[in-house]
Amino acid sequence: MIHAHHISFANSPKFSSQKVKPSAMEALRAPSPVSPPSLIRTQLPKPIFSLSFTRKTPNSPSPNLTQFTKPKFKTFTTISPSVSTEPTSPPEEETETLEQDEKFDWFSQWYALMPVCDLDKRAPHGKKVLGLDVVIWWDKNDNEWKVFDDSCPHRLAPLSEGRIDQWGRLQCVYHGWCFGGSGDCKFIPQAPPDGPPVHTFQKACVAVYPSIVQNGIVWFWPNTDPEYKDILTKKKPPYIPQLDDPSFTFQMFNRDIPYGYEILIENLMDPAHPNTSFSFTIKQDREGGRPLEINVNKIDKNGFTANQQNSQWQFVPPCLFYGTATIGGNPDDVSATSAGNTKGQLSQKPPRQLLLIFICMPVSPGNSRIIFISPRNFGVWIDKIVARWMYHIGQNLIIDSDLYLLHVEEKKVMEAGSSNWNKICFVPTKADANVVAFRKWLNKYADGKIDWGNKFNGSLPPTPAREQLMDRYWSHVVNCTSCNSAYKGLNVLEVSLQVFSVASIAIVAAAKQGMISVAARNTLVVLAILCFVGSKWLSHFIHKNFHYHDYNHAFR
Repeated sequence: MIHAHHISFANSPKFSSQKVKPSAMEALRAPSPVSPPSLIRTQLPKPIFSLSFTRKTPNSPSPNLTQFTKPKFKTFTTISPSVSTEPTSPPEEETETLEQDEKFDWFSQWYALMPVCDLDKRAPHGKKVLGLDVVIWWDKNDNEWKVFDDSCPHRLAPLSEGRIDQWGRLQCVYHGWCFGGSGDCKFIPQAPPDGPPVHTFQKACVAVYPSIVQNGIVWFWPNTDPEYKDILTKKKPPYIPQLDDPSFTFQMFNRDIPYGYEILIENLMDPAHPNTSFSFTIKQDREGGRPLEINVNKIDKNGFTANQQNSQWQFVPPCLFYGTATIGGNPDDVSATSAGNTKGQLSQKPPRQLLLIFICMPVSPGNSRIIFISPRNFGVWIDKIVARWMYHIGQNLIIDSDLYLLHVEEKKVMEAGSSNWNKICFVPTKADANVVAFRKWLNKYADGKIDWGNKFNGSLPPTPAREQLMDRYWSHVVNCTSCNSAYKGLNVLEVSLQVFSVASIAIVAAAKQGMISVAARNTLVVLAILCFVGSKWLSHFIHKNFHYHDYNHAFR
């Protein structure tokens, strides 16, 4: 899975030259989560990493920032990292009765669906989040993305298999019913024009979910009840100002994951997971282990923050886990720079910032989805010459590196009962503090599990064949405009090389003696061989990077 120590440091220029402490983790792990600077400050005089989390008041000029209740922090620490010969168990769960409003309501939160850059305005897109099937489509009449229930009220056919007609309406291709941006039925082909206006009946309408595009991502509120029609005036998705800052550059990545939300979040929060596959990180043995000092602050319904030496983590449930690395410059200026307040600092070069942002969505039991973004305000020119799909090759490789083992791990946890996690898992060191904190949050505020409503009973789907489990095409390529275009283009190139190879041999074979020179004949033969070899290599490259790439740790 993508880790905070895995992802985009590889894409950052000159990063390998920075002498970053091991706590930054390696390459694709988030070196630091984001915390309100007014609440959490590193105590070291010259920290390498500094975190900024912009928190607006109701009178703030930014209307898009979710208002979080300011928690009163206290220190929560996992078991000592020192090795002991005595068996140690994790802290017992707190037996505290919570008021109903303190319980985490999974259906009263904003969930990310897809990056806008991976959505085609010409077609509807079907997605599942929290067990709900929704369709995202571009309403050209209102000039905005809409999120509907993915079910036609006529015979329940999926609207995501439909089309956008010439009038900008969402059309169900089963019987041609057409719907406007408000969910109202505009046209029923089978209804007689001189008969009753059945298309105006309430039962002919499609349920509409509140939605918003923020930070280049489509978010939706998973409740179509009319009382939530104006939920945007009360609560918005978490806002990350760097994603709207023109001085930052970034590439978005999304992929469907064949294991559940809980395992995905745990994996991202695990700073001790060794990165043994990439040579640009700190030199270490194959185990890659070292003691980590992590202290978690008070856990409340709105998540938690954790301090790890010079870095900090921020978990904002249910979806967001992110942090910021500051390289050079004055770390105290990060929050001011992020907020756009550069008055008095114009002569000072802004610090180099790199964010690692993970947005994780529960899809169904045993399935989840991740959107990863790594904005930075240095090396901006790189993204202008390196295609997005090239980044995704490496990011998919990171996911596949532990995909199978995490899928199996989830099965074992489910067999023992997720409520028994603190009993079946031995977590004796502070390196597991983030994971333990997440499980405590889940148990205390969400009864230890995701609320699927009446959609699922919580049982996991059967394990498919390894090649199907680790398939990249259906889990990523078809959902990524950049990789999909590259996939099609490379396939065309492969066929072209094969055609040229065959045509060259045919010309040489059909040409009569003396029609072409010996040099020309030899040149055609050589080109034919090179094109044939090139097509075979390209075929292997396409399959390995766009379909299936097995990962065997024993030979890494």
